[in-house]
Amino acid sequence: MAKKKQDIKKVVLAYSGGLDTSIIIPWLKENYNNCEVIAVSGNVGQGTELEGLEEKAIATGASKLYIEDLNKEFVEEYVFPTIKAGAIYEGKYLLGTSFARPVIAKRIVEIAKAEGADAICHGCTGKGNDQVRFELAIKAYAPDMAIIAPWRTWEFKSREEEIAYAEEKKIPLKINRETNYSKDKNLWHLSHEGLDLEDPANEPMYNKEGFLELGVSPEQAPDKPTYVTISFEKGIPVAVDGEKMDGVAIIEKLNALGGANGIGITDMVENRLVGMKARGVYETPGGTILYTAHAKLEEICLDRDTQHYKTLVANRFAELVYYGQWYTPLREALSAFVDSTQQTVTGEVKLKLYKGNIIDAGVTSPYSLYDPEIATFDEDEVYDQNDSAGFINLFGLPIQVRAKKGLIK
Repeated sequence: MAKKKQDIKKVVLAYSGGLDTSIIIPWLKENYNNCEVIAVSGNVGQGTELEGLEEKAIATGASKLYIEDLNKEFVEEYVFPTIKAGAIYEGKYLLGTSFARPVIAKRIVEIAKAEGADAICHGCTGKGNDQVRFELAIKAYAPDMAIIAPWRTWEFKSREEEIAYAEEKKIPLKINRETNYSKDKNLWHLSHEGLDLEDPANEPMYNKEGFLELGVSPEQAPDKPTYVTISFEKGIPVAVDGEKMDGVAIIEKLNALGGANGIGITDMVENRLVGMKARGVYETPGGTILYTAHAKLEEICLDRDTQHYKTLVANRFAELVYYGQWYTPLREALSAFVDSTQQTVTGEVKLKLYKGNIIDAGVTSPYSLYDPEIATFDEDEVYDQNDSAGFINLFGLPIQVRAKKGLIK
């Protein structure tokens, strides 16, 4: 049974300090009988966005703020499994917001239980995907917890009205009406939505000061290419240019290299889970490099049938992540399949980064299935080309039979 407003005394809020969650604190206290609001920020690599959050949260009415360092868990338990799967939503989106939500929501539930909260609140809009991602994770770990989603019930109809409310309440914001893009930043990516981007006919203002934050546009990238070598063990990146690093450090390093070379800028109109199409610009410099390198290594380490079937799994895996279905039996089963394919995905991939492009520059693996003696156009002693005639006769037999029956038009 849903809890009544008067029964909600303590609320745990997923807090970013952005426009939505900044005004939610006073709004909750006004609409839920001056309830206690405990803010929780999951640190998944937002960087400077976390600065001053505690002071701001308490000044706007929160009783306390938790800032939880989730970077290592985020990378090792969510990012790496998705890279290994090769999961890319609709062929372009590297799922930066999608797989950050489950790890944040899981920690929020843990804090809500420890605090004896009556409800969990989030600032996701009723049009977006994040409301689903947060709430499915909450249902997975606290199935009876009340959920408050102000965007589905409050009086504000636009971000402009939210800004006006924030100004009325004297809540400081890092945006204004002219820079009011809806952004989401973490270690993996930065997304941009809203304003001029709502019209797909408009070219994004990549060279406008302050638009791109993780790197530069390809036009502004250096005229000299940058080479980078990434080492993998069982599908997991473990070193950059021979230097062993943990997952967080690898992504940070590749973000810097990729960003400087204009890598990983994606402009797409995607199909949201709720049914509408939405346009966004994503910056994923390090992630784009990692996906490219991992796929290149799989080219020489996986047999044909596994490689081809894995592309089907990758598409379904991407949908599950995008739809917020991380904590489901199917996602776990697909991860188990993926892990079994990665046992020999070990080796090094060399890439050339140049003005927004990633160019293959060499790949090696102790488990490589590429045999130069078999593949060569020169004379060899291991492959009898006459054998192919019998293969083609058998492979083409169904076609030949249908042709003799006059069934091919």
